[in-house]
Formats: sequence, C-alpha cells, structure tokens
Amino acid sequence: MKIVLLLLTFASLLPGASIFYSKSFPGSSPEYVQIKVDSSGDAEFNDSKTDDNVMRFKLSAADTKTIFDLAEKLGNFSRPLESGLKVAFMGEKTFRFEDGAKRNELKFNYSTELEAQQLHDWFEKMAETQAYLINLEKCVRFDHLGVLKALLQIEAAWDHKRLVAPEQFLKMLDRVAKSEVYLNLARERAAGMADYIRGIAKSKPQ
Repeated sequence: MKIVLLLLTFASLLPGASIFYSKSFPGSSPEYVQIKVDSSGDAEFNDSKTDDNVMRFKLSAADTKTIFDLAEKLGNFSRPLESGLKVAFMGEKTFRFEDGAKRNELKFNYSTELEAQQLHDWFEKMAETQAYLINLEKCVRFDHLGVLKALLQIEAAWDHKRLVAPEQFLKMLDRVAKSEVYLNLARERAAGMADYIRGIAKSKPQ
C-alpha cells in the first residue's frame, strides 16, 4: 500500500503535457511573442525571449481541451505543416509539443491545414488578449483619460470573439470601477464588464 501511495504521489508531481507557440516577425509590433499552455490550463505569455515580461493566466478546461485536441489532430507536430506555396512572409511560427521525454517541434510560415490555421488563431487570440491587457494597465497607471478608449477596444475584441481568459481583466476593471480619478463613463463600463465576465465565469465549466 505504501508503494502505491508513493507512486501516486510521484505521478501527481510529474509535469503534464505542454504546447509552446512563438512567432518571430521583425518589423511588426511586437516583433516576437511566445506562449506556453500546459494541459492543466496554466499559460504564460511573453513578448521577449528573456523572462522579463512573463504574464501568467488560466485557460478554461474547454479551451485547453480544444487546443490540445487540435495539436493531436496535427500529430502533435510530428510532421511538417509548411504549405510550400509562394506566399508573403507572415512571420516564422514555431509549434512545440512536450510530454515527459517526448518532444516534437516544427517551424513554418504558412500552412494550408485547417487545424494548423485554427490552432494558430487560438494563439493569436491569446497574444491579442495580452496586448489589450497591457494597454489597459498602462492607461490605468499613466493615462486616465485613455482608459475609456482602452475599454472600448476590449469590448470590440470581445464582440468579435478575440478575447481569451477574460477573467484576467478583472483586477484592472475593478480598480477603474472603484476609483473616482477616472471618467464616470469609464467607471460604469468597467463595472459592467466586470459583472458580465464574472457572470460568464460562473456559468461555464472550469
């Protein structure tokens, strides 16, 4: 019995599978992004190749499953995805799958495979979400009049289904809603958005 318990404890400490994505596109803004998603839903975003700008967030169980299911349909990146077509350079993308000793990695510019396009779009949405959050945080701290515009941009992204893990906005939204240094309209919008996000979070499975 002790051996079984030890084995179960050891297994629980083992890291799960993870998917890594990066895009390098000199001349764009930002020029580089990388995102790592674990099978637990824990995710990290960084717009630098160093560890200076890591932002952590949590994906829902449903979103995590969708991402890993797409990777599985692509053989967990065990085969090439590059189309070979003569298309414009859209940034060098990297997909990497890791699970214990297993490690598959590939790079591509453009793929015609639907699952690859869908998976790429998921990571692009995550990167866009972090960009909106970074902008909101900057406005909250340094540009009080710009907060309303930042909130409107976030609302538009939400309407176009371009936000992922919206719960990560709650800290900033609550800060705006509770402070009189911001425009009343901004405070009202922030409060409304926070209430809506909390309502969505309660209604969906984690």
